[in-house]
This record gives sequence, structure tokens and C-alpha cells, in this order.
Amino acid sequence: MFDYGFFKFESKAEVLDTAIEYWNPGKTKFWQDAGIDLVIDRREGYFLYDMSGRRLIDLHLNGGTYNFGHRHPELVATLKSALDYFDIGNHWFPSVARAAFAKKLVGTAPGMKYAIFGAGGAEAVEIALKTARYVTKRRKIVSIVKGYHGHSGLSVAAGDDRFSKIFLADRPDEFFQVPFNDVDALERALRGRDVAAFIIETIPATYGFPLPDEGYLRACQDLCRRYGTLYIADEVQTGLLRCGVMWGWQSYGLQPDMFVTGKGLGGGIYPISACVVTEQCGGWLHEDGAAHISTAGGSELGCVVGHQVIDILQRSEVIANVRSVAEFFRRRLSALMAANNDIFVGIRQRGVIFGLEFDHPEGAVVVSRALYQNGVWAIFSSLDKRVLQFKPGVLLDAATCQEIVDRMEAAMPRARELLRKARRVV
Repeated sequence: MFDYGFFKFESKAEVLDTAIEYWNPGKTKFWQDAGIDLVIDRREGYFLYDMSGRRLIDLHLNGGTYNFGHRHPELVATLKSALDYFDIGNHWFPSVARAAFAKKLVGTAPGMKYAIFGAGGAEAVEIALKTARYVTKRRKIVSIVKGYHGHSGLSVAAGDDRFSKIFLADRPDEFFQVPFNDVDALERALRGRDVAAFIIETIPATYGFPLPDEGYLRACQDLCRRYGTLYIADEVQTGLLRCGVMWGWQSYGLQPDMFVTGKGLGGGIYPISACVVTEQCGGWLHEDGAAHISTAGGSELGCVVGHQVIDILQRSEVIANVRSVAEFFRRRLSALMAANNDIFVGIRQRGVIFGLEFDHPEGAVVVSRALYQNGVWAIFSSLDKRVLQFKPGVLLDAATCQEIVDRMEAAMPRARELLRKARRVV
């Protein structure tokens, strides 16, 4: 019997059956078919425990949501303390928590003026796109092929058609896509001076973290300036020190008109997101501050937690740890690739963001399964299944880093075996 106080289950099988019947049959069966029978139970730090008690090191982090690991003690204590005084709050009124957090967040990004809060990354993207249309009085939005910006109305329309077509949300009359790392294609898209915004993840996560060519992002920003288009940096997965500095766009010497952040902003403890904008882009906040309403956006509890998240990320020892973790995995993954270069063929890295390339169209799916069987959870990229998303947390210690490498080395024979079977099927 698994007794959680609020509900009970006889077994993991009962949980899976209930999920199929009442929650999401597609997702549940997908993981079963992929050989991943994970039902997350206890979680602590960078470790997940299946209902069976099996331990996994979490290198998925739910897209960076668990940047600090699961249930970080300082953030748990922060939320518990905040509950003695705060709740979600009322979005209609000024708030001590929102005011303090907005000031803290804007202070991390010179050149920015206002923080506009949401409950999740997709909502922050919605705010950014609506803001761009307000400022420019244009409707068209340009993004990259195989980009990803969330699953709500405007955000899903700006992403890959893998997510938009099923809901008839692809809008070719308003949303256009250009290939990543193709400056000429972007210029052709902007030349008509009718595009409100160009939105791009600083390093496209769901595409497998392909790295921007030298000077590409700066050239994109320059083209936006030339043609009166606003540049929006999607930092939901690349911000919060994951590129080695607070915001990924800062590591490339950029100054976007807006950027969006979410996931790890709430530390995996309380959901909150933000669209951070310049003075120019904040014009609608003066004209009609209620033009965007979000009951749970910028909840006061989330603001208290987010304020503490930023405080932790600004500590010198945390910044130093990120650099140490990034360098450790750069060296050790390079050695692992050299020893397994028949299957492991490439490494993409910036800070603690890694995309590991494998020599098969669905190689990362297979490798993810082999790692799972060896106690490590890392997920493949939805839009390029050759690439494994490998995302160490910013607070990882040396012992856990070493254990990750040891377990990856142990998983390589199984990965090779599964890849051989996959090639025979093809």
C-alpha cells in the first residue's frame, strides 16, 4: 500500500491504470512503450525515487525547473515562512512581494525597466508577443524552424508545427519561421518592415541545444533594429545561470527588447514566470495596466520564492560552482565520447547546457533508456531525437558529478546494444 495521506494506491500498476483512464493516456503509454516505467515518488536534491524505491540522478530537471534540485531546503523554508503571511494575492493591487521581486529581477538585467509576471513560460511569451504588437502596431511574428515557446495560443503558434497543427493553431498569415543560423533568411523575412517581433531561444532547447554560429545572435538583433522589429530572447531554459551568467543573452553580448523567463524562476517550489521589458516596451503599462490580467500570475508566494531564487544565484560560491561543474563535464564527456565514438559523435555545450549527439535518428531515445537502466534520467530532444538533453544542476557537488560519469560509462555497452537493435529495425 502506498499511502500519501491525501490518497492511497495499492501499487504502481494502479497509478498507471488510473493515469491512463483519467489523466493522459498518450503520455502514459508513450513512456511504457519506450521502456521507461517511471512514476516519481520521493524526490530530494538531484535525486528522484521511483515508487519501487529505485534511485535516479535527475539530469532532465524538467527543462531547468529543478535548477537547484528538488525541494531545495532553503526554498522550502522560504515558502513555509511566506505562508505565515502571504497567499496568491490580488492581481488588481500593488503588492509588497511583487514590487520587491520586480525590482530584484529587473536589477539583474541592465537596460530593462519592468517585470510583467505570469504563471508559466508560455504566458510570459504571450505577454511578450502582445507587447510587441502594441509597440510596433504590426501583427507578424517570426521565429525559427523547430523553435519552441510553449503551448498556449500565441506561444504555440510561434513554435514548431509538431505542437501547433494538432490544435489548428498554425497561422501562416501571421507567424513565419526561418531556419536557425540563417541570417539571410531572417533579413528576407524582416525586409518588408511589417514584422512585430523576432522571438528565439538563446539556445533552442527542444531542438537539441544547437549552438548559434559566431555572431549569429548579434546579427539577428542588428537586423531587428534596422527593420523596426523587436528582439525577444526566450530564456526559459537558458537563463538563471545555466549559460554561465544570469541570462544567456548576456553571455552573447546582446541587449534584447524583451526577454522571458520561467521554469527555474520558481525553484520547482511555486510556479511563476516573467516577461522583462524595456521602458519603450512597457508603454501599455501606463496606458492600461489591466490590458493583461493573470489571476495567478505573479502570485505573492511565487514572488517571495523567486526573490530567494535570484538571491541564491547571485552568490559568488554558486557562480563558481557552475563554472566548475561545466568544466568537469566538458572534460569528462569529451573523454567518454572519444572512448565511444562509434555511437557518441558530438557535444554541444554552453555553461551547464549540453546536447549530446548520437549516431542514429533516434539515438538519444535509446541512450536515454540505457541511462535510465543505469540510474540516470536524461531526456531526448523532442525535435531532434539524435540529441540527448544533458542538464546538470547548478548546485551539483563533485561526488554526484563523478557518479554521473561513472554511471554513463557503465551504460555505454547497453546503449550500443540497443542501438544495434534499432539499426536492424530500420
